[in-house]
Amino acid sequence: MNNRTKMNILKPANDIFEAFVDPEKIGHFWFSTSSERWTEGKTITLRYEEYDAQGEIHIKEILENEKIVFEWAGGHIVTINFLPSENEGTIVEVMEEGFDEDDDGFIESLLDNKEGWVYMLSCLKGYMEFGVDLRAALVK
Repeated sequence: MNNRTKMNILKPANDIFEAFVDPEKIGHFWFSTSSERWTEGKTITLRYEEYDAQGEIHIKEILENEKIVFEWAGGHIVTINFLPSENEGTIVEVMEEGFDEDDDGFIESLLDNKEGWVYMLSCLKGYMEFGVDLRAALVK
């Protein structure tokens, strides 16, 4: 089972890709901080200041301006694709795989995961298109 979330962002793929991999930019829409630039084979420490939490991701694959694949908590694999839009801009597609269908909290996990990706993409859109930082606007 996997979870797929997409959003059209009215910016070129290169600009959006850089927002993810550049530690100076990611804090405007997703995590508070990133330990270093995302490159294939690296393990990156990501931090959420609002929750006093941090975690690691392992970058499995990077195709510049096209795709980022990483593994994180629970052995889940996340693939972020940067696809051409029929209209204008770039479709950012996030797919997370590795959910356990036999887990008692399976549906809740999927829903929480979807909510998180929709929120991250909404914050990314606000940052990329309008220069606003919505990242910490909603804290659970």
